[in-house]
Amino acid sequence: MKEFRTLKLLDLLQSYFVKMGIDYPIMRKLVQVKLTMDGRRVPAIFNQSTKKRTDSSDKNNFIKSLWFYALMGGIMVPLLFVGQNYLFQMGFIFGILMFLVMTSMISDFSAVLLDIRDRTIILSKPINRKTVSMAKLIHIIVYLFFLTGSLSAAPLVTSLVKNGVLFFLVFVVEIILLDILIVVMTAMVYLLILKFFDGEKLKDMINYVQIALSIVITVGYQLVVRSFNMIKFNFEFQAHWWQVFVIPLWFGAPFEWLLHGQNQTQFIIFSILALIVPFIALKIYSNLMPTFERYLQKLANNSITNQKGNGWLLKIISKVVCRSQDERTFFRFAIYMMGNEREFKLKVYPTLGFSIIFPFIFIFNEFKDKGLSAVAAGNWYLSLYLCAIMIPTVIMMLKYSSKYKAAWIYKTVPFQNTAPIFKGTLKAFIIKLLLPVFIIESILFTLLFGARIFPHLLVIFLSILLFTFISFRALRKALPFSEASEAGQQNEFWVILALIVLVSLLGGIHYLATILNGGLYGYMGLLLVVNFLVWRKGFNISWKSLSADVFQ
Repeated sequence: MKEFRTLKLLDLLQSYFVKMGIDYPIMRKLVQVKLTMDGRRVPAIFNQSTKKRTDSSDKNNFIKSLWFYALMGGIMVPLLFVGQNYLFQMGFIFGILMFLVMTSMISDFSAVLLDIRDRTIILSKPINRKTVSMAKLIHIIVYLFFLTGSLSAAPLVTSLVKNGVLFFLVFVVEIILLDILIVVMTAMVYLLILKFFDGEKLKDMINYVQIALSIVITVGYQLVVRSFNMIKFNFEFQAHWWQVFVIPLWFGAPFEWLLHGQNQTQFIIFSILALIVPFIALKIYSNLMPTFERYLQKLANNSITNQKGNGWLLKIISKVVCRSQDERTFFRFAIYMMGNEREFKLKVYPTLGFSIIFPFIFIFNEFKDKGLSAVAAGNWYLSLYLCAIMIPTVIMMLKYSSKYKAAWIYKTVPFQNTAPIFKGTLKAFIIKLLLPVFIIESILFTLLFGARIFPHLLVIFLSILLFTFISFRALRKALPFSEASEAGQQNEFWVILALIVLVSLLGGIHYLATILNGGLYGYMGLLLVVNFLVWRKGFNISWKSLSADVFQ
């Protein structure tokens, strides 16, 4: 196996691991195996590769994707030139870093953190449980190091040139501390859920927690901004008691304390928290690792208790939304797969959290500046279009499954065309994932804006249905749940970005329709006609054009 450079760096901490009761040689070998196997895994944000799966085993797709993270990190560089308030600059930068890294942690590494295969393959051997758990933790930290290193490369280089060596060194140390804290925080949340739930309910709770984490990190990112007032482009810190819970401020405070000589109590407290909390958290987690591994066994419980209870409701819904028996069959099949495919839920459910919170972020900004009455009288209900940002990602993920080898069943389907398969699957996505989010948002928006937005809600929903069809046609076609998650096309990510831009375009058309006399209802009628036509005739995809190994 390949001798990774990170393993040589890990050797420098060998004595520390031995003191913790870790069998270091075994742990090192486990980490080496995990890093080797990761050459076959593709991160969610760059979840495609133009080459076949058989060609990807010798190349690390995650490492190849780091250029994209580095490009994203460039958005933080301008913050280093905004005034001279290090607490604002670095608090904001660490807020962005925490947002991006935590998002990647939830979507990419939850499957690794919650992997129970180690229990079957490794723990059946005479190996210390603590050693296995630490190998898993080190594995995740190594990849988070590459991830944060790529994201922070541009601001690190800029800070070295602009602010000097001491600033650069403090920045590097705090990035490492942030990584440790994020890993442990995520693991501790999952540990809490594992303690109180079991079986299928546990798996559902984990998905709900992912949605909650997505919302929390998005709201926390906003709290960083709310901690400052801008006066003539200079940001002044406004101290409040609740800021002790805003983690990015912890990591911004040492720059003010050490480099600007700001020795106020709040800066010292924040700095101490940034230094000691990650190590305390790591110590607590290391002591709880055997418990964590023991609780993970609950994930092996595949008991299903409520499938029969809601089967009648699923049949009724399928008869309402699907025109043919074939379509109903795949509607129920897709509902089942989306509810039971754990890898699908681990990667898709966090986007539901973003879809729920994003429309309210813009409203909150307007509310802060103009007040509730001004917001309620305006047209900020158009921000509801942002709940559609999840659609391209989910449609892309509908192609993938950990049980993709069972896709041979498609060979036995006696259909002349693929329309029932795709229509049934997309309608299942709309009913199970999209519609609940839209209904929740609509209720909250109606409470805020009043009954006057009912026609607008209908137009937005019709636009989202059309956008769902456009996303399906624009993305690469494959039979539902027929491919391993490593398969795909590199340019699909850029298609998703273009589709997200299209969401804002649809919102703009809606706004223009409200300006014209009777334009809203005319636009509503047009959307009804277009949706009827495309959903009736737009799913006749040739079997031969599908990019799946099923027919090869």
